[in-house]
Amino acid sequence: MFRANDWALPRFAHIPLIHGADGAKLSKRHGAVSVLEFREQGFLPEALCNYLLRLGWGHGDAEILDRDAAIALFDLDGVGRAASRMDYAKLTHLNAHYMRLADDDRLTAEVVARLAVTAESVVARIRMLMPGQKERARTMVELAASAAFLTKTVPLSFDAKAQALLTGEACALLGQIAESLAGTDFSVEQIDAALRALAESIGKKLGQIAQPIRAALTGSTVSPPIDATLAALGREEALARIAAARGGSL
Repeated sequence: MFRANDWALPRFAHIPLIHGADGAKLSKRHGAVSVLEFREQGFLPEALCNYLLRLGWGHGDAEILDRDAAIALFDLDGVGRAASRMDYAKLTHLNAHYMRLADDDRLTAEVVARLAVTAESVVARIRMLMPGQKERARTMVELAASAAFLTKTVPLSFDAKAQALLTGEACALLGQIAESLAGTDFSVEQIDAALRALAESIGKKLGQIAQPIRAALTGSTVSPPIDATLAALGREEALARIAAARGGSL
């Protein structure tokens, strides 16, 4: 085709084969994954590009190379000969790195789309917690799952661990917590100070009062730091969730 059109022949090169996790050669019938599937699985484009580049090419021990660095450094001498193996654990680790570097507004928009959020108040909650949330997530799927509690409305459903935490004693404690929080401006700083003061006054550790709050606010035993979670939800929503967890009364 090149000769028929009198085009200059390019230099042709072949990268190594890529095998699946089972060691078998990838093909259209075995292990093939489209870029759309990688996106649905929560991988960022820059992480996938970096990972695929390193499957057949290398530059010393460098593992993390953004696109500008890859363009500057790439040459055919770095292309290997041995087959590479698709390693999703490495891809996931690399994706976590790029998520920590990603712009918070970009990640918020992606999470909002994945959760089909339309309420501006919920979008604001997700954005507020994004700096901390992205530090713990490895994929966009995990990031969206960690933010899902922000979209819920009362009464929440509780998983088994959260339900076990909400004993009669814990519900009574939640009443004290709500009273302490009601007098704050619901900033992270005042929430933290109020919770610490309450914990000291009743002879409990901060973690002992944080867990029932976490269960009441999220329906689970996992969340960002409790002061940041309360601040992101805001006074009205946070106190409503605490009240609902106690059975409807503050």
